[in-house]
Amino acid sequence: MAKIKKLTGSFRYMQQWDPCLIISQIVAMQSVLYLTLCLIVAVMQDLTGSTRTLDHIFEYHELHVRDNEGRSIILAFVLNAVIGAFALWTIVGRTKLCLDFSCTYHGIHLLICWFYNSNFPTTFSWWTLNIACAAITCVAGEFLCLRTELQAIPLSNIGAKVDL
Repeated sequence: MAKIKKLTGSFRYMQQWDPCLIISQIVAMQSVLYLTLCLIVAVMQDLTGSTRTLDHIFEYHELHVRDNEGRSIILAFVLNAVIGAFALWTIVGRTKLCLDFSCTYHGIHLLICWFYNSNFPTTFSWWTLNIACAAITCVAGEFLCLRTELQAIPLSNIGAKVDL
């Protein structure tokens, strides 16, 4: 039997578990998504004329469709979910990990909201919005990562030593 030769090159093994990389990607995702959410909420609050407060991000009673302020917060979360897809594509870059990182972000957001409100979120609108945003982030992120992964690998600049 012929031994399989290990390929050496610039790519890492995809099955290699690197906790430092995973933790730094989680921190980067959380930072990017909370930064963009804060910026979008700030712009939306300027448009509606309401005051800026962390309640708009973490208080689950703020999510309602009764007035323009509540609708602007919902729109900010949906826009942030789309930006989250681009963050997944940029930071993670792997289709298989999009669901994991999307659920991790929204799971940490659930814990922060639970801590901020001192009780578990029970409103239907909060759960609907966060599940919809997680789905948007995951599906759009997987789509972007899949498009990158399925691109053809150019073989034109390979030297003459390669025998195809």
